Amino acid sequence: MRTDSPIKVLLVDDQPLLRMGFRLILEGEDDMQVVGEASNGIEALRAVEGLQPDVVLMDVRMPLMDGIEATGKISASPSEARVIILTTFDLDEYAFAGLQAGASAFLLKDVAPSDLVHAVRLVASGDAVVAPRVTQRLLENFVRNSPPRQNLHPDPLLEELTPRELEVAQCIAQGLSNAEIAHALFLSEATVKTHVRRILTKLHLRDRVQVVVYAYETGMVVPSNPDY
Repeated sequence: MRTDSPIKVLLVDDQPLLRMGFRLILEGEDDMQVVGEASNGIEALRAVEGLQPDVVLMDVRMPLMDGIEATGKISASPSEARVIILTTFDLDEYAFAGLQAGASAFLLKDVAPSDLVHAVRLVASGDAVVAPRVTQRLLENFVRNSPPRQNLHPDPLLEELTPRELEVAQCIAQGLSNAEIAHALFLSEATVKTHVRRILTKLHLRDRVQVVVYAYETGMVVPSNPDY
């Protein structure tokens, strides 16, 4: 968890009242600072470049540029900001497009204040397993409804991983925490964290959620539990 400086948050939504509500919640926390607001994707891109937030709370449906396109552009930019997509329904039609565009998590717009704060902290830390709850449900649905992936060609980037890093990546894809990976592979948590950082770097991914998406998209892992 970050302890050196507040988590800088950018609020992106075309509804001023929703932005105001989120601002009041987040600014009540000692370790968070709302550094700006935007009402569409174009404004969001300018704000990300100028304000360098750690976390962006991004609405999906907005004028001029929607949240999915903006998320993709942020992910492709030099910015280190992580995006949490705001959605109205648990299984929003844009959900997987958001994950594939680089979103780190999803939140329902009527999220409880404590869950909002917790999610922002998790995503900012980069150590979230697959969080928050809505993201987990989306990934479960993605796995259940995806076609068989046995015939996919392995991504050449996987060849950059050592055998141990591949094991750790597979554990991440199964939703294991650092402590659980350490126990399963007889490693220290510090060693696991080092492996996780190297995996993200080698696969050009931002966080653990993206490792899960990558693993199933490339066929690196195949779900053994139909209820995953």
